[in-house]
Amino acid sequence: MPLAAGRCSSAEALAKLQATTFTALFPNSRAPEAAFGGLYLYFSCLDQAHEVAQSVESPEGAYWHGIVHRQEPDPGNASYWFRHVDSHPVFPELGAAAQEIGVLDGPWDPIQFVQICERARRQPGSPLERMALEAQRVEWQLLFDYCACNGSGAL
Repeated sequence: MPLAAGRCSSAEALAKLQATTFTALFPNSRAPEAAFGGLYLYFSCLDQAHEVAQSVESPEGAYWHGIVHRQEPDPGNASYWFRHVDSHPVFPELGAAAQEIGVLDGPWDPIQFVQICERARRQPGSPLERMALEAQRVEWQLLFDYCACNGSGAL
């Protein structure tokens, strides 16, 4: 996933996602519709990810919504949606990973990460861009796993 506005990276994946439902893909998950939005985002299908995220009225929906706007890029709108998340169960592990990557030096702060991504996208190929991309990948994986798993951690 790019830090900013990519196009759907796979017409095949988009067609398959559009031909199924979130309940079919994630029948026993904690947040099936949010996980579905995360799949659209994984393939950089921002319009579809946005449509799903804005229909999910939960911290997970707000979180995916914030990521979509961060990637547009629309940092103000991204920060707005991240404020609706407040705190999330993935933050501690994500913060530890971001510190290990070197992109943050404290607990996970999605609004601070928006600012980091803004700087990084203006420096293509830089160490900051590589760190931001790696942190974004970890963020996607943790949030997706949280949404796609049932409460016991099983998919």
